[in-house]
Amino acid sequence: MSNHLFDLVRDHLPSDPAAKAFIETPEGRRYSYADLLERSGAYANALVGLGVKAGDRVAVQVDKSPEVIFLYLGAVRAGAIFLPLNTAYTGPEIEYFLSDAEPALFVCDPAKRDALSAVADKAGVAQLRTLGADGRGTIADAADAAQADFIDVAREPDDLAAILYTSGTTGRSKGAMLSHENLASNTRTLVGVWRFTADDVLIHALPVFHTHGLFVATNIVLATGGTMLFLPRLDAKQILSLMPRATAMMGVPTFYTRLLKEPGLTREATAHMRLFISGSAPLLAETHREWQARTGHAILERYGMTETNMSTSNPYEGARIAGTVGFPLPDVALRVTDPESGTPLPPGEVGMIEVKGPNVFKGYWRMPEKTASEFKADGFFITGDLGKVDAGGYVHIVGRGKDLIISGGFNVYPKEIEAEIDAMPGIVESAVIGVPHADFGEGVTAVVVPGAGAPNEAAILRHLEGRLARFKLPKRVLFAEELPRNTMGKVQKNVLRETHAQLYRG
Repeated sequence: MSNHLFDLVRDHLPSDPAAKAFIETPEGRRYSYADLLERSGAYANALVGLGVKAGDRVAVQVDKSPEVIFLYLGAVRAGAIFLPLNTAYTGPEIEYFLSDAEPALFVCDPAKRDALSAVADKAGVAQLRTLGADGRGTIADAADAAQADFIDVAREPDDLAAILYTSGTTGRSKGAMLSHENLASNTRTLVGVWRFTADDVLIHALPVFHTHGLFVATNIVLATGGTMLFLPRLDAKQILSLMPRATAMMGVPTFYTRLLKEPGLTREATAHMRLFISGSAPLLAETHREWQARTGHAILERYGMTETNMSTSNPYEGARIAGTVGFPLPDVALRVTDPESGTPLPPGEVGMIEVKGPNVFKGYWRMPEKTASEFKADGFFITGDLGKVDAGGYVHIVGRGKDLIISGGFNVYPKEIEAEIDAMPGIVESAVIGVPHADFGEGVTAVVVPGAGAPNEAAILRHLEGRLARFKLPKRVLFAEELPRNTMGKVQKNVLRETHAQLYRG
């Protein structure tokens, strides 16, 4: 079996690499597999020419373009460690990442070069280059001037291919170290579970600084010799227009809620598609049901995280149950444990989800104590997610461990209350949080996004009475036009907690 992540590409090249499209853009640009080999080789040579050595970090904060993919593959071929950074990060945040990771090279947007140059200097980064959304910049110029032929630098399975920083909603961001085999093994597994082949055409509208868009979507296409319809961002009308040419789409829940607002979303419009996948944030059961009613397709929801890549998936064949993330992947062991004692729990009981497998990362960059605290002695990684496994073996995610509410000494799981509120007519969605409360420690509080004909606070509370134990009932129901989200669509409950921290202190 290949040790090198790039061998996934080599082992599945089309018989005629020049004839098969790897990427097609909305503007009509077409990049073949021959272009991929040449351009990634040119970037690898350019990186080596800039002094990048095996094991060096290459940090990248740029807008999405095909050139980013070739730069990523060039870094992998050169034996470097690719470090993609969210385009929303500010200068001070970038300074932290550069100081922590100490990359040999930082690539940024040309428009941000002047502002980030001082940041890179302060962090001690030796080389700064640029790459724009149009695929042009000084790193692209260096690739243009470089040779296309490149002999891939040898790597062992446990050598790092990438570092991805966690979102850092509590404490400082941590760099998750992902090896060649972490990424390659997960790709091989997902190709089999989701039945991807060279005939697949994937609609790719995800960002490429995140596990979902870069290591799940892109790597799966690379490992099958398929094609990507490469969009810069979510555009529901554009996605709908591409479906007659495509076979699969990977998205976050927002993709599906936006598409459901399009009158043209019908069974006929999606007839050529074989698979819709959702992840990175919980998909509402209502969205799942409405999508199936409109299109005839059941969305396949799966579960993963920065540190583990993908760990579970609803089945390709068999029931894709709304509100669940399916079964553990074939090479992944998953268990639910008591958060206090760490002992395994029986089916149906809520506890901490732990996973083990070749997909699980090597630890946090330069944080050995944090790494040690997150792994059990038998090798299981503590995900920080609360969940349960039902009698049928399906995994349910209840929420993050830090989102657990302890009210009056009782554990309250927000997901249970959110499911009841979200099922009410006129409710778009809800988020349940714990807010400091003098009597209860934390007061259960619901923040609701109302739709047409939404019930008021009193009506929502009446609806919940008798459906939930009294200690689970919200003390207050608040209304908001929308819920705060990060770039991958996850609700930022930490922001809600900060916003409403004084609610019960008046």
